Amino acid sequence: MSAVLKLKRVLIEAGFSQAALARACGVSPATIAQIVNHNQWPKAGLVLREAILLVCQGHGLSVGEDIFKVADECANTHQPGSNGLEPTQETEMLLRKQGLSPAARRHFGLFRDPFSEDVSDQDDVFVSNDIRYVREAMFATAKHGGFLAVVGESGAGKTTLRRDLIDRINREDQPVVVIEPYVLGMEDNDAKGKTMKAASIADAIISAVAPLENPRRSMEAKSRQLHRLLKESRKAGYSHCLIIEEAHGLPVPTIKHLKRFFELEDGFKKLLSIILIGQPELRAKLSERNPEVREVVQRCEVVELPPLDSRLEEYLAFKFKRVGADMSAMLDPAGLDAIRAKLTYSRSASAPGRGQPRDTVSLLYPLAVGNLVNGCLNLAAELGAPKVGAELVKEV
Repeated sequence: MSAVLKLKRVLIEAGFSQAALARACGVSPATIAQIVNHNQWPKAGLVLREAILLVCQGHGLSVGEDIFKVADECANTHQPGSNGLEPTQETEMLLRKQGLSPAARRHFGLFRDPFSEDVSDQDDVFVSNDIRYVREAMFATAKHGGFLAVVGESGAGKTTLRRDLIDRINREDQPVVVIEPYVLGMEDNDAKGKTMKAASIADAIISAVAPLENPRRSMEAKSRQLHRLLKESRKAGYSHCLIIEEAHGLPVPTIKHLKRFFELEDGFKKLLSIILIGQPELRAKLSERNPEVREVVQRCEVVELPPLDSRLEEYLAFKFKRVGADMSAMLDPAGLDAIRAKLTYSRSASAPGRGQPRDTVSLLYPLAVGNLVNGCLNLAAELGAPKVGAELVKEV
């Protein structure tokens, strides 16, 4: 938890901005922000302390040394790692949804938020080599058949690629019937929510292929009806692609049943392709070490959306260009390095303890990056900083 000083409240109540205090003291706004919000002082801390007191008193504020105390003493009772996590781990690096503030829009001349409602057509989709492979694998599966699982962390861009796939099918007038069962409230067990069963998937397929037909009641009759409708649609020149988003919430029995849907055929022709889209838990459910799903694992290709990492600058330049802005006018190179560092941490590869091997974990996914950058732009506008630098990133 940050050690916020009483000085912050004094400045707010007096209507005296941190930026104005920084100018009066001859230091950067980020330096004042470090002191006020985190009680972190530069090497010349004693001199700066006196300067802050003199400036405050010179502006008519009745203040003393107590303004340099932490506003909430309990803030110091939190010890790094007391919750089992290191202070640089995910829980302290990810931000809530950050929209671009009106002040930041004016300050940087941005008329659109680069990271909110930012994809309206295919040209808005950022495509790296890794993303291009996943994108083309999804399209090939939908058009030519196959069984594919797309895995990625929250905010990695999975939903964007699903939307891109459907838009491409429609835009190119591809003869592909897309079937998307509703997944609202879906969980992998009935204690937490409602599980998706094979019957529900069958109903969704029938509804998409033949909207005017009512599904049969018994599963045996429904299966025959489904097979017949798919064969008729195939003879009419259509392919069929079942897409299940949030597939990490599928129960294992339903995952096993998907093999039977995939094996529906007419002669040598497969009648249904399948694309599962989910978070890393889906990869665990499709592990080759899981004997319950071995028949699915042998037929399902798993592709993963990696973090941006070395593509961070390219991604941000693309997003700002799409809203008519120049990234280099907003973020300096040190700020970019600080963003990369803030969204990267190390953790023990096994149980925590001294001497344990460590993994480097990257959270540089589009959603996390967008929230962090917007937070930095908002703070820069508040402090009057012309660009986002390393010190400012540390304050967000």
